[in-house]
Amino acid sequence: MKKTLIINGHPDKESFNYALSDAYKKGAISSGADVKEINIRELNFNPNLQFGYRKRMELEPDLIAAQEKLIWANHIVWVYPVWWSSVPAIMKGFLDRILLPGFAFKKRENSLLSDKFLTGKSARIICTLDQPPWYYSLVYKSPSHNAIKKGTLHYIGVKKVRITTIGPIRLSKEKFRTKWLNKVEKLGQKNR
Repeated sequence: MKKTLIINGHPDKESFNYALSDAYKKGAISSGADVKEINIRELNFNPNLQFGYRKRMELEPDLIAAQEKLIWANHIVWVYPVWWSSVPAIMKGFLDRILLPGFAFKKRENSLLSDKFLTGKSARIICTLDQPPWYYSLVYKSPSHNAIKKGTLHYIGVKKVRITTIGPIRLSKEKFRTKWLNKVEKLGQKNR
C-alpha cells in the first residue's frame, strides 16, 4: 500500500493550494493509499534556524511529528505557491528546521559529500504561479523547482521527483481551476 504524505506550504487555508491538496488526497484515498497530511501553517514552531548547524535547537512537538510522518511516507507530495521565485517563508523555515543533519543527511568527515537518509521515497511537487509555467521556465529557469527538487529532495535521498506547475493563477477563471483540480485528483489516483 502506498503511504502518501501531503505537505501544504501555503500560509492561507482558503488558497487554491488547499483545494489542490484536497483534490490529490481525494484521488489517493480512492486508489487505496494511506494518506497523512502536514499543513505547515497549522504547526507551532519557530521557523528560524537561529544558530544554523552550529548549535542544536530543540525540536517542537509538531516538528517531531512531522519528521515521523516523513519517515513513514514512501511518497511525499509538496503543494505550495511560488513567491519571488521561491517557496513561502513558512515553508522554508519548516525545511530548515526538520531536514537536519542526523535526520535527513549526514556530512561525511573530510569530504564535501553527504550520506542521504531519506532514500527509497518518491515525491510530487505541485506548485502554483502567477505567470505561465513556460515563462517561469524559459525566463527564470525555474529556480524554486531546482531548489526543492535538486537542492533539497535529491540532497536528502529522494531521487524520483515529478513536478506539476500550474499558472497563471491570479487571473484564472473557474473553468481553468476546475480542470486543474481534476488533473491533480487523477495524479492522486495514480499516486504519482
